[in-house]
Amino acid sequence: MPSSPKRAPRLVLFNHKGGVGKTTLTVNLAYALAEAGKCVLLVDTDPQCSLSSFFLEEKYLDKLLDDSESKNGNTLWTALQPVSEGTGSIAQISAVKILDGLHLAVGDIRLSHFENSLADCWNLCLSRNRRGYLCTVALSQLIGDLAQKAKADFVFFDAGPNIGPLNRALLLDCSHFIVPAACDLFSTRALKTLGFALSEWVTTWQRIAEMAPEGTPVLDGRPQLLGYVPQGFRVWRGEMTAAPFSVLSNLSNRVVEFVWKRLQEAYGFSTKERPTKLKLGQVKFFGDLATRGQSQGASLWSVSGGNAGAKNEARKVFSDMAKRIMGLTG
Repeated sequence: MPSSPKRAPRLVLFNHKGGVGKTTLTVNLAYALAEAGKCVLLVDTDPQCSLSSFFLEEKYLDKLLDDSESKNGNTLWTALQPVSEGTGSIAQISAVKILDGLHLAVGDIRLSHFENSLADCWNLCLSRNRRGYLCTVALSQLIGDLAQKAKADFVFFDAGPNIGPLNRALLLDCSHFIVPAACDLFSTRALKTLGFALSEWVTTWQRIAEMAPEGTPVLDGRPQLLGYVPQGFRVWRGEMTAAPFSVLSNLSNRVVEFVWKRLQEAYGFSTKERPTKLKLGQVKFFGDLATRGQSQGASLWSVSGGNAGAKNEARKVFSDMAKRIMGLTG
């Protein structure tokens, strides 16, 4: 019997606190991986569609959203609507090719409907109802098909800033997650809630998976913390300013204590030997490059205009992070 193809690592930059630069980090990591010769499938699961808006012209995206419930639809909701409404199986869609090595599964504001279904389906899973499992794994199966067609080496999700049912299903499907953190007290305090939610999802899903009816598909349910990325801080004469530096000095300990440790305990692993190299990199405030990137649909280092030195620095920062991610995911 032929072996099934190896599943590409699935990653998400996840922090339920808004304003930590998840979409910007995701986009630029994807560009850096593509420049390193890897193929990346980007998946826009945020109903706000920020990722899709970044890459697609407004008129084209509006047309996709208007047609998403028609036979010509091509968004995530197009594929998931039959499952969400209990009228059929996953519908076929295609990822949009952005450039060689970069593909996009287009988001949809109607994913909020699918999220409502996932809340109900979680309870159905707890009752060993097969429909609950099929609905919960639908996004995973859809992305598996799209990743295989794109021959993706990596899948990156762009998730909304919440700990709702959609992100629960997404995190339980991911092989790894990265915590982006603004260098402020609110961002670091949010790590407690993040770690608690993740450990609760993992332990509950372990129980749900164990009691799944025979032959029923289940999520892997074992996301691993790949690391964290402090970002958006300002510098003065090449050094981080005092306020973010004081927060950053405690950030690693907080990530270990509130996120890594909780997951280790959920998996039944030892917490004695704590990780010391969880920081994947750090991304300072690059002036107007982020704004230029959003308006041009380009990476920080390939935008038209802007400071040349900052662009070169941004390229190196994200290239180094991409190499680190490639090494850690094997």
